[in-house]
Amino acid sequence: MTIEPKPAWFKSSYSSGEPGSDCVEVANTPSAIRVRDSKNTPGPQLAFAPQAWADFVTHAANR
Repeated sequence: MTIEPKPAWFKSSYSSGEPGSDCVEVANTPSAIRVRDSKNTPGPQLAFAPQAWADFVTHAANR
């Protein structure tokens, strides 16, 4: 079993950075791209395969 390092979370450059602001955090790990609510960091996370995340970002950028 491989143990992944602790994810390095970051907020979008579009985030205001203000306390209590609504935004998500993203972490790139070897096996998945993880997404969580910045106001509930111990809460649930979504995990996406790298290609699925890339497809989503491409789609969102073109909207």
